Amino acid sequence: MTPIHFLERTARIWPTKLAVVHGDRRYDYKEMDRRVRHFASALLDAGLKPGDRVAFICPNTPSILEGHFAVPLAGGVLICVNTRLKNPEVEYILKHAGARFAIIDRDSTHLASVATAAGVERVIIDHDTGSVETSDFEKWIEASPMRHWWSYPGWNLKDENDLMSICYTSGTTGNPKGVMHSYRSCFLQALFQNVEMQFDFNSVYLWILPLFHANGWCLPWSVVMVGATNICLRKVDYDLIWQYFTKEGVTHYNGAPTVQTFIVNNPNAVKVPRKIKAMVAGSPPSPTLIEQLTAIDIDVLHVYGMTETYGPCARAYPQLEFQGETDLHKIGQFYSRQGQNYVGQDEVRVVDTAMNDVPLDGKTQGEVVFRGNITMLGYYNDPQATEKAFAGGWLHSGDVAVRHQDGYIELKDRMKDIIISGGENISTIEVENVIAKFHKVLEVAVVPTPDDMWGERPKAYVVLKKEFTEHESFEPGELEQEIIQHCRQHLAGFKVPAVIQLELDLPKTSTGKIQKFVLREREWQGRGGRRIN
Repeated sequence: MTPIHFLERTARIWPTKLAVVHGDRRYDYKEMDRRVRHFASALLDAGLKPGDRVAFICPNTPSILEGHFAVPLAGGVLICVNTRLKNPEVEYILKHAGARFAIIDRDSTHLASVATAAGVERVIIDHDTGSVETSDFEKWIEASPMRHWWSYPGWNLKDENDLMSICYTSGTTGNPKGVMHSYRSCFLQALFQNVEMQFDFNSVYLWILPLFHANGWCLPWSVVMVGATNICLRKVDYDLIWQYFTKEGVTHYNGAPTVQTFIVNNPNAVKVPRKIKAMVAGSPPSPTLIEQLTAIDIDVLHVYGMTETYGPCARAYPQLEFQGETDLHKIGQFYSRQGQNYVGQDEVRVVDTAMNDVPLDGKTQGEVVFRGNITMLGYYNDPQATEKAFAGGWLHSGDVAVRHQDGYIELKDRMKDIIISGGENISTIEVENVIAKFHKVLEVAVVPTPDDMWGERPKAYVVLKKEFTEHESFEPGELEQEIIQHCRQHLAGFKVPAVIQLELDLPKTSTGKIQKFVLREREWQGRGGRRIN
């Protein structure tokens, strides 16, 4: 099993089907096939040997999309690096992975010296023009002759469980870990994603989700598998996204709740002309957000997973009881759960510290654990972390959840995000969902703040919608008190935030996930490294 075969098949069956849209550039599958083979030839001519690491530091451009086929076709291992990382983090990843080659986008040329310092032997700059006259990358790949598919080292695999890519986690604690993905599991996840997304020949997928994030959840291979169209998006531009929605016939996209929030609150937002399926993941979406998306004909597929599970591996699946349901908030509440396992993956469990399943009562909390066909090989060059992650024979997520009577899991928090106040456990997600319902709030993140009496109390960092900051004036503390009063109406007293802090923006990862650890660090500075009080 190898997903690189998908492109050869699609180009053979539908050579003139539109494959890639990128700005003014448009080309079909015959051209994508040609470019990928030239790319693979260029790597081989440059001296790539089986297992050599090829790194990309690129946004969502054709080069990184095509790299998902060209690198394994040449027999290399794919390393996609987060474009928003600082120099030391990039150097660590390239050095840790042992990258020999690096394709670097025009906006990241300052990292060329970093790559060299990390031991990268060949750096190629992609100016993202599509022209041999103005792009080093284009000139480089076109200089190498195209070969027959079956003549490339990666075409005939000896072992489908061989390493295909290493995806580095965001490194919220310590250095990033290299998650090892195999050919077999990438192939299977591409199939599983098609089951969930229901791509077909007429689908148009908009690349909002970064391709460097867990190989774009294996969707480069899913989209190509059925001959659908890829629209590449260099950066997240919400006005441009709405142009693609309304003029290019987009049928699918993926993004974190933060991205979805900005999409639905964009001034150009309307009921979409063609129903769109949107995978939402990264953190639990609030019922309010799901309600808002559903109202404009964006069908929410709330999925859940990790880089260690090749992206999503569970979903809140549609239920018969909601067919014809008109109460959008009721629908949103149900579909904000994390759901049940993908086909091909074992049942997702929630277990206590002794690996016993928690009761299906919607109350008893435990840790989510995974096992199945789309579970990582392990952490690269880190056997201790791998052993710890698979303790008891299951992959440990570090997420705290409950299971309901119908078997659906519902996240309550990351283990480290639970607030213990006066002996009571407080779910930051619960508090965030309540605040997100307040009509003036755009984004919210709740973290623990030290309290001499209660140990910890919730603190909410809040970003207001633009119309309430640009066109209205308020007395100091007025908005904060409004939000607190709103919380008192919907939360037990001990769960109401002690402090509401208004912000212009919240710290986020490259995929739009709010970095709550940054906010926690602010609250616990000067405490000698302690995170409990």
